[in-house]
Amino acid sequence: MYDRILVPLDGSRFSEEMIPHAVGLAARGTPLVLLRVVDKGADEAEARAYVEQLAARHGAQGLCVVAHGDVADTVLDEAAGVPRTLVAMTSRGRSGLLEAVLGSVAQRVARGTDGPVLVYRPTGGSASDGGAVQVRRIVLPLDGSALSEAMAGQAAEFARWAGAELEVVRVVDTEGAAGLPPGGELAALESGYVRAKATELGRSHGVPINWDVLHGEPARAIASYVAGRGDTILAMVTRRQGAMETAFLGSVTAGCLRQAGVPVLMRAP
Repeated sequence: MYDRILVPLDGSRFSEEMIPHAVGLAARGTPLVLLRVVDKGADEAEARAYVEQLAARHGAQGLCVVAHGDVADTVLDEAAGVPRTLVAMTSRGRSGLLEAVLGSVAQRVARGTDGPVLVYRPTGGSASDGGAVQVRRIVLPLDGSALSEAMAGQAAEFARWAGAELEVVRVVDTEGAAGLPPGGELAALESGYVRAKATELGRSHGVPINWDVLHGEPARAIASYVAGRGDTILAMVTRRQGAMETAFLGSVTAGCLRQAGVPVLMRAP
C-alpha cells in the first residue's frame, strides 16, 4: 500500500514521539525517511547532522530540506516526490504546548494531501529511542453514516499492509440521541450492522476482523476503548470545511486525537 514512510521532525522530543510507531510500521520492509525541515537561514548543517544521526539509530534515511515558504507545503512537496508515501507526524512540537490542530502544520498537511495522514498527539513522556511499536490492530469507528464509512476501504487496506487485525466498532451516542429503539432491539440492530460491515471488509480485503458496539459520547467512548492499547491505530475521517477548518476542533476525530493516546490515521472525504 505504501512505498515509503515519511516522518517530519522539528528537532524536538515531541516530534520524535512518532518515530517508534513509524519504525514498527516500517519493519515489514517499507523504507523509513526522517525529514527535518528548516527555515531559510537556519543552521542547515546542524539540522542535517541531527536528522542523519537520529535516522542511523533507527535504520532510516535522514533528510534535511530548507523550506522556502510554508513548512506544510514543503512536507507535502517532499511526500509527493515519491508516490504512495505515508506521512506520519505529531500534532505538536518545539515548545511542547499543544497547538490547536486548526492551523498547525499537521492539520495543513492532512488537509493538503489526497491520502490519509498518520497523526499522533505526543505526551512529552517518551523518547524516540524507545522500542518499535508493533501495530496489531486497526480500529475503525463507524456511526452508520456514509461519512464514517468513507474510511472503511482504506482502513482495511492499511490493516492488510501492516499485518494487523481490522476491528470495526459501532458508536451509538446514547447521550446525544433521542428516539432510540428499546435496549434489546437497539443492541440487535447495532450488532447486526457492525458485524455485517466487519465481515464484508474482511472478505473483500483479506484481513482478519473483529467487531464491537460502543455506547456514549463518541470521542470519550472510543478513547476509553483503546486506552492502554499501544499496539492500536485508529482510522477515521475528518471533515474538510474549507480554509479555516471551522468544524475540525469539535469533531470526533480531533477529540480522539486529543484523548485516545494512540495514532490516528485520518483523511478528509
